[in-house]
Amino acid sequence: MTELRFETVDVGNLRVHVCSTDKFKTHMMVAMVQQELSPETVTLHALLPSVLQRGTRSYPSTVQLKRKLDELYGANMFGDVFKRGERHILQMGLELPDAAYLSEADALLDDGAAFLGELLHQPVTEGEAFRESYVKAEKKNLRQKIESLMDDKIRFAAHRCVEEMCEGEPYALFNHGRLQDLDAIDPQNLYTYYQELLSSRPIDLYFVGNLDTDRAVRLVENHFPSGNGARREISPAAVREGAGEVREVVDRLDVNQGKLNMGCRTGVTLADDDYPALQMYNGILGGFPHSKLFINVREKASLAYYAASRLESHKGILTVQSGIEIDNYQKAVDIIREQFDLMERGEFTDAEVNQTRAMLTNQLKERQDRAHDLVDSHYHGMLSGRKRPLDQMIDEVQRVTADQVKAVAGKVRLDTIYFLRDKGGVGNEKA
Repeated sequence: MTELRFETVDVGNLRVHVCSTDKFKTHMMVAMVQQELSPETVTLHALLPSVLQRGTRSYPSTVQLKRKLDELYGANMFGDVFKRGERHILQMGLELPDAAYLSEADALLDDGAAFLGELLHQPVTEGEAFRESYVKAEKKNLRQKIESLMDDKIRFAAHRCVEEMCEGEPYALFNHGRLQDLDAIDPQNLYTYYQELLSSRPIDLYFVGNLDTDRAVRLVENHFPSGNGARREISPAAVREGAGEVREVVDRLDVNQGKLNMGCRTGVTLADDDYPALQMYNGILGGFPHSKLFINVREKASLAYYAASRLESHKGILTVQSGIEIDNYQKAVDIIREQFDLMERGEFTDAEVNQTRAMLTNQLKERQDRAHDLVDSHYHGMLSGRKRPLDQMIDEVQRVTADQVKAVAGKVRLDTIYFLRDKGGVGNEKA
């Protein structure tokens, strides 16, 4: 397998990452802006991408913006925020056709970079503020997005489990912000925040497509303001070891199906040597349809409508999500905890290990097929401080032994059991 790799260069105080390939029929350009995950900035940061996508100095209305995207042969503009550990990441990007066979190929690439640069650095303003009507509308949209978390009970339960488990830690915050902050945000203070963010926080620019590094550097020099001043690095997440008594938290809402989530501390992150073993652990436990949670909790015991586990690779957290009949709470807790015990005792078969290894390897290989995944995978390495190229990660997964999986299982400690249930009966509600 020929791996697609990034070359990284500095342009002023911007980091530029270029993956030169003719594999895709598009060019992708993405800007990533880091911020600390904190109560003071989480909602301001979450609001920015939608406000920036409302218009630019040259294309100040939605109609003009869409017309420009049409001129770029139907380019796709995107923006969002997400958290990686305790970093809050603002993403703005553009995907446009690879015009290699068009006479204006070079001009289209240049035009696309100019548009993304303007989208990020030249928003619509009224004096020293964002356009008031845009901020008002996007605040309303963000309010609906935050409130809609309650409507998706699977996502709500996952968030509440992490919120309780990481109480007092930045990671407890919802990446789309907090309702109580919205009223205080206005066009002026949001614009002031935006200016300070872009001038002082780390910015990474990604280019994936049929262009070389020199070409990407020229695009950045021409269309993205850079300086020589140092940008403030954002500290990695504080990783806590599992300790103390397991907490049980119950929320009551109008639901028919219970959501049982568990949060574990692993003490292992993407930067650690035993991270590949933790990936294997998660795969055997609950990452795939052949995993213990799926087979033993859902299929054999018929206790769950779904049961799976996932890793947060920067915070060192593993979470289990399941949907159960409300009356089956204790049975489900017991059998899920039993799966943790089986892993810690090394009671998994060669077939489970080999199937998980094959599934993980296929997942890693599939990242090569999507430009978004290439960017995301490389950015994970940038943030963790440990870059693991795809071929290296595959090799490390291939070499993980059953003993290493058992050893990492010994580090996994259950921290919080969260249950979302109906309003009847008796439970352990949090005051």
